[in-house]
Amino acid sequence: MALILPVQGKYPKFGQNVFLAPNATITGDVITGDDCSFWFNCVVRGDVNFIRIGNKVNVQDGVCIHGTYQRFGTTIGNNVSIGHHAIVHGCTLEDNVLVGMGAIIMDNAVVKSNTIIAAGAIVTENMICEEGSVYAGVPARKIKEISPELITGNISRIANNYVMYASWYRFTDAEGKELYPRYRKADNLE
Repeated sequence: MALILPVQGKYPKFGQNVFLAPNATITGDVITGDDCSFWFNCVVRGDVNFIRIGNKVNVQDGVCIHGTYQRFGTTIGNNVSIGHHAIVHGCTLEDNVLVGMGAIIMDNAVVKSNTIIAAGAIVTENMICEEGSVYAGVPARKIKEISPELITGNISRIANNYVMYASWYRFTDAEGKELYPRYRKADNLE
């Protein structure tokens, strides 16, 4: 099972239908919405500040989500995909955001709704990424506006696919007991 730890008396709280990979780590002041998935080797550390995650968010393999002590928590909206090995640190991702593989989003940055952060991009501290745009590069800069087709074709498609992928991991043993059960509100540790 995933490693779920309290920190200073604060336990992670999960919405309904949440998949946690067996080696995902979620600690401290973390609250998620429904239909989220936390994939292999991801780390979500709500130890030094809060982490709030909306509905239908996928945190892919090797992602690190953290905050800054006494300064910046992390807030993630609905319908957000965070690509493999990305770092999301003390920032805000609004609804319908796609964070590409290996991207880094730094403290106090805000990524507005319907925005794509390209693979490998670095969104620097205090940066605001405009709604409906694609950002790429180091440091990240706006490279184009997003069409409605790109929003449905990439952002929504990926978020929906990860809900489906998570359903594939509901393995059961010979007696029908789930080996990697989805978390439901009744499963919260507090």
